[in-house]
Amino acid sequence: MAVQEGAAPEAATGEDTTVHRLKPNAIGLLGVVFMAVATAAPITAMTGNVPFMVSSGNGIGAPASYLVAMVVLAIFAVGFTSMAKHITSTGAFYGFISFGLGRTVGLASGLLATFAYVVFEPALIGIFSTFATTTLHDQTGVDVPWWAFAILMLAINAMGTWFGVSVAEKLLVVLLATEVTILAAMAISVALHGGGPDGFTFGPVNPVNAFQGTSAGLGLFFAFWSWVGFESTAMYGEESRDPKKIIPKATMISVLGVGIFYVFVSWMAVTGNGEAAAVEAASSSNPLALFFNPTEQYVGHWAVIVMQWLMITGSLACGMAFHNCAARYLYALGREGVLPSLQRTIGRTHPDHGSPHVAGLVQTVVSAVLLGAFWAAGKDPYTGTYVLLAILGTMAILVVQAVCSFAVLAYFRKNHPESRHWFRTFTAPLVGGLAMLAVVVLLVSNMGVAAGPESGSIVLKATPWIVALIAVGGVAYAQYLKRRRPEGYALLGRTVLEETKER
Repeated sequence: MAVQEGAAPEAATGEDTTVHRLKPNAIGLLGVVFMAVATAAPITAMTGNVPFMVSSGNGIGAPASYLVAMVVLAIFAVGFTSMAKHITSTGAFYGFISFGLGRTVGLASGLLATFAYVVFEPALIGIFSTFATTTLHDQTGVDVPWWAFAILMLAINAMGTWFGVSVAEKLLVVLLATEVTILAAMAISVALHGGGPDGFTFGPVNPVNAFQGTSAGLGLFFAFWSWVGFESTAMYGEESRDPKKIIPKATMISVLGVGIFYVFVSWMAVTGNGEAAAVEAASSSNPLALFFNPTEQYVGHWAVIVMQWLMITGSLACGMAFHNCAARYLYALGREGVLPSLQRTIGRTHPDHGSPHVAGLVQTVVSAVLLGAFWAAGKDPYTGTYVLLAILGTMAILVVQAVCSFAVLAYFRKNHPESRHWFRTFTAPLVGGLAMLAVVVLLVSNMGVAAGPESGSIVLKATPWIVALIAVGGVAYAQYLKRRRPEGYALLGRTVLEETKER
């Protein structure tokens, strides 16, 4: 099954099956980059992860761990983008793996990826609500319950998906530009002043130091965690202009651009405090002092206030991007009729906006239910909801990334032997896949420490089992389709743009 390039949002394919198409040519290179970078949430990754990495991970080697992660993810992206040049699928991992390792593994991976993005949105709503309530109280004295901000973000995300990717893109451009600017202002100011009290020190970017400290594995895991979502570039292929060129470029720009930014900002934060003082600040009762101290000293107090507000908008941007990702995965599974009834519901697109509007509403409802369940269980929106759901989703998506790397190896061996290359289609995906598996091991071995006060949570202990259950369930259902509904099985992961379908 294929959807013709340039067709109307509702395009007929096959004999009696209608595939609803997302709006074509709705987003360009920068738009795809912004959507992907938004899932990484630079200000949340920096202010949320770096202090913990410095205090409990690899110490002053935190910036070096970002350097190591950037190199590994760039190698992974080489294979990923090689596949994107041949296949354009809104299902991204689901489509790639289906073509590379078969429909059964593809469906299992598609369900895992969908699950990951589904739980990422309520996770980000948890941290958004925390930032909003604390900042509003600290700066105005007004107390607003966290669930009020959660409802607000649910509504904003739902509207963004309903009106199409171009609307979400415009909002994310503004939000990302402001958060990147304030972090860059701090980092550049420290650099222009010749570093901090110790001057420029290169220990923080020495790759050897990425493997030192209290728990180097924990620090490296948090570095990889900071990139989660960069691979979402592929799912906007159907809505982008010239996807065979845009998606590979956008993916590499996201990996390398975000990586260079992370390394520079975290390095200047450590240098701006001084190495010893940086560890003290990150280990204090206010770990955000790692960023606030150099910002106040080298930029001004006003910038600290602005940074606090931008932590709110940054987490909003991240949650919105994950909402769009989840909606597109649900839509991709729906339009192929994984369950026949889904084609008429989440597999539909809006007649005017060409957006996955029903899938977006379903995602909103699921997020609201998860948030309600964690609220009813008395979980804190940050230490409970955000941390537990983020770890759960990260484990699922890392497994899928590893499987995707091995799918690249198989795809080019079976389908395009003439395009095989010793590095792009063999070495890079092999190394990337093994590295992703290593990161999964890092996550499993450091889950308890990463979860902090929720280290004894039932949700945390069940995380590996939930991921395994979804994967096994996907395999079992695919085999059921193969035996009972072979026509449905034949469609799994096969809805792609005609111009990029392998020949």
